[in-house]
Amino acid sequence: MTARHETARSGHAALTPANSPIGAMGAMPNHRPEDPRSLAPIGIPLSGRRGRGALTNDSGRFEPKSRTLIDDGWGVNDAPPPLRTVVTAETARSILSRNTSPDLPFDRSVNPYRGCEHGCVYCFARPTHAYMGLSAGLDFESRLFAKPNAATLLAKELSRKGYEPAPIAMGTNTDPYQPIEQTYRITRSILEVLSDFNHPVTIVTKSARVTRDMDILSDMAKRNLVKVALSVTTLDAKLARTMEPRASTPARRMEAMKLLSEAGIPVGVMVAPIIPALTDSEIEKILTGAAYAGAQSAGFVLLRLPLEVRDLFVGWLKENLPDRAEHVMSLIRSMRGGKDYDATFGVRGHGTGPYAWQISRRFEIASKRLGLNRGKWNVDCSKFAVPGQGKQLDLL
Repeated sequence: MTARHETARSGHAALTPANSPIGAMGAMPNHRPEDPRSLAPIGIPLSGRRGRGALTNDSGRFEPKSRTLIDDGWGVNDAPPPLRTVVTAETARSILSRNTSPDLPFDRSVNPYRGCEHGCVYCFARPTHAYMGLSAGLDFESRLFAKPNAATLLAKELSRKGYEPAPIAMGTNTDPYQPIEQTYRITRSILEVLSDFNHPVTIVTKSARVTRDMDILSDMAKRNLVKVALSVTTLDAKLARTMEPRASTPARRMEAMKLLSEAGIPVGVMVAPIIPALTDSEIEKILTGAAYAGAQSAGFVLLRLPLEVRDLFVGWLKENLPDRAEHVMSLIRSMRGGKDYDATFGVRGHGTGPYAWQISRRFEIASKRLGLNRGKWNVDCSKFAVPGQGKQLDLL
């Protein structure tokens, strides 16, 4: 049997609307979950987290108290029931997120959801759940937020006078085709708005569910308004099931590439993340499979371990691959200047050092041999027009 132990974090004030990183929540519901299972931060038995990526559920880094499970000595196995996914409807105030990062190929993005049920243990977006007063661990993949008004907000923002079109990226923070999209269909409603406005979009996903929207995507592709990339980490189905438990299997992602390509939709592959001594041996195999499936472009990203993701990933390694854990982390540090992570722009995605250079060269050589990345493959911003008003560019 376990008991919950709470300790106050030194010099740590509780979040209020005044000091919260996201400001006042307005009419939004209290986002701290009532379900006591979400408050159990570590040591959660397998029965309570089956089909999940994270092993733990440590308190968010902005919380005034850290919660820990301790053994009370009774030796009773009080395993919790399987963790349910709970979705909260969020009334968003805006939907277009802007960035000025010099190493990103886009300056705006749309995220229809917060959190991601795919549960990829390595996901660099996990720390964003702390802004909701929740954990980057199991909360991130089970306490989700949907934005039902996303399409309406997007139409308003695109209709504003002086808006200048540029490709909108989807799949930059959480996956737009995660399982709850099957019910909420928010991503599809966003695509319908973008199609109406002749607005270009790029999509990155780990889900074969993207093929559901081939009718819209193929129509947009005829106007050169869309690019889709499937993210593939490994071709090993067993490893993928453990590391990214609710994402589509690698085989289904490859099949999705083939279907999209046959429908005339420009498709690419993201070999991401590349994990040294675990998945880096598959770079050439993934690129070869993607090229045969019809991919025209390819990119890669090295494993990133910001903030809470480091402990989550190391914990996962020690439980699932204890014999390789230290070697994997040693190679990661060799590509991060001796640290577990380096957030420097231009470095965070590809790393530095001999091992990082070797990965980059292998990727470059294989891509060239397979005919990937031969063209720029740009989407067209010139067709953008507010419905009923003609081309927006004529108004600038």
